[in-house]
Amino acid sequence: MQFAKRLQPLQFNVFAEMDRAKAKAKAAGQQLIDLSLGSSDLPADAHVIEAIAQSLSDQSTHGYLLFNGTQAFRQAAANWYEQKFGIKVDPETEVLPLIGSQEGTAHLPLAVLNPGDFALLLDPGYPSHAGGVYLASGQIYPMPLREENNFLPVFSEIPAPVLAQSRMMVLSYPHNPTSAIAPLSFFQEAVAFCQANNLVLVHDFPYVDLVFEETGDGQGGQGDKETRRQGDLREFASPSSPPPPLPPSSPLAPSIFQADPDKSVSIEFFTLSKSYNMGGFRIGYAIGNAELIHALRQVKAAVDFNQYRGILNGAIAALTGPQAGVNAAVATFKQRRDAFINALHGIGWQVPTPQATMYIWAKLPPHWSQNSIDFCTELVEQTGVAASPGAGFGKSGEGYVRFALVHEPTILTTAVERIAKFL
Repeated sequence: MQFAKRLQPLQFNVFAEMDRAKAKAKAAGQQLIDLSLGSSDLPADAHVIEAIAQSLSDQSTHGYLLFNGTQAFRQAAANWYEQKFGIKVDPETEVLPLIGSQEGTAHLPLAVLNPGDFALLLDPGYPSHAGGVYLASGQIYPMPLREENNFLPVFSEIPAPVLAQSRMMVLSYPHNPTSAIAPLSFFQEAVAFCQANNLVLVHDFPYVDLVFEETGDGQGGQGDKETRRQGDLREFASPSSPPPPLPPSSPLAPSIFQADPDKSVSIEFFTLSKSYNMGGFRIGYAIGNAELIHALRQVKAAVDFNQYRGILNGAIAALTGPQAGVNAAVATFKQRRDAFINALHGIGWQVPTPQATMYIWAKLPPHWSQNSIDFCTELVEQTGVAASPGAGFGKSGEGYVRFALVHEPTILTTAVERIAKFL
């Protein structure tokens, strides 16, 4: 049987590889502590579940849901953006419901790229961003993210021949996996660059709310300039030259539309998976340039309809109802971050304290510095602690490991105790 060549770059997936390693460890009797997947273990709020539950007995919600039937959800999304960022959004032409933001970022290249066109992607970055480009038969130019640049790309490094063939740039801040935050000034630079080079600017924005405000040090979440390791762990340098701080009136995690209020080149993707703990419900949306929304809607129409109306009713309840659950989730992940970081510091692994997301991005000890996949595979096999190898997020991710803070502090400290024995 013969398959399309576009599948070849999709053969390796960091989450699939770790899933096999976890299964092997479990079969060998290891008690698993899974820190490899950023799937929140927190529950959706009661008023969200109630809205979905009430929909189940309503027979009118049981059929196909076409675009016009999503109007109430699109209006709620538009209102949410206006209230949060002061950005006016037209729910008819500038909002598109999605089955999670990953659907949007994976399908948009089909609407933007012709075969051979380049997409400019963050390296390291979320794997589905690359997957969508490969499915569209596009080429990828990875923009390296380095500690010395606070994990922000340097646009001037993009070669002119690549730029001439490029059609889109994908950003995502707060960033998975590095946990870095980008200042508004960076987004303004990115918008100007894309306008000047006729690029579509895509911003994947799942961690808009998961920002720990009180830890702000102006360094994109990277902490002190220099840290010290004990035993086999040596000194590592963290970024200097922090980016300019956000203006006091701007959210710590700015929207791309604060830099492109006319939506001239931009589209932004939001998911309810992180802020509202609704990952399993698969609900998100795109907001942006009306032409881009229309093009993505054409691709979506060829692939699927929309979610069950009851899920959209739950999402409306989340966006319009009490936001105490969002604040509680942020406080929970901050507590877990502090517990995990303190435990790592206690064993001599001095990693920077992130300002955002639900992840710890840790530079590997010297012995493992270029073997993140081997590190994670052996770690889970010998200790049951599962993490994600940095190399799975791109070439520039090698030398790092990502831990997801998806367990209570006591379990996280237990995981670090096992890591200490492994090291």
